[in-house]
Amino acid sequence: MSGLVAAAEGLLVPPGQGRVVQAPAQHVTFKVTGSHSRMASTFEVIVPPGFDVGAHVHTRSEELFYVLEGELDVLAFEPRIRTPDSWREWESTSGNRVVRATPGTVIVVPPGCPHAFANPTGEPAKMFFQASPPPDHERYFEELLEILGEGGPPDHEAIEALRAKYDIEQLTPLRHG
Repeated sequence: MSGLVAAAEGLLVPPGQGRVVQAPAQHVTFKVTGSHSRMASTFEVIVPPGFDVGAHVHTRSEELFYVLEGELDVLAFEPRIRTPDSWREWESTSGNRVVRATPGTVIVVPPGCPHAFANPTGEPAKMFFQASPPPDHERYFEELLEILGEGGPPDHEAIEALRAKYDIEQLTPLRHG
């Protein structure tokens, strides 16, 4: 039958499924990648106790975080003053401060907005994380885990070059453990 177009098929990723990339400080499960979506890459991220991604900003990417389990300290605003060693005491010109996000909390981060998350508790936290446009974040995670998987202390110069490549301006240090 000419003229008929095959129906498009969606993607269904069952619980516990997806490609996992893992290092001591990162456990990321790819749920939807740029090969399946023009809109966003989607991940499930386990944030270990003591992990702090550090405040950072993207000029192109928009992100969405949804806390599924545990608690995270989160920031999503331009502070009055960007202190270089810690974001935890930052305050916006409108009075916003770092908040403790619990399950069900959604954080939306537009391009140009400094943001951070950290797990200050003794238990792992889990979040749904979406980054647009794809596939920058999935490639960043893959390449970061290659660098971290080389053993020994992290190669900070390689990580800095990787961040620049993927539109990540780090404002305060990443910390884990």
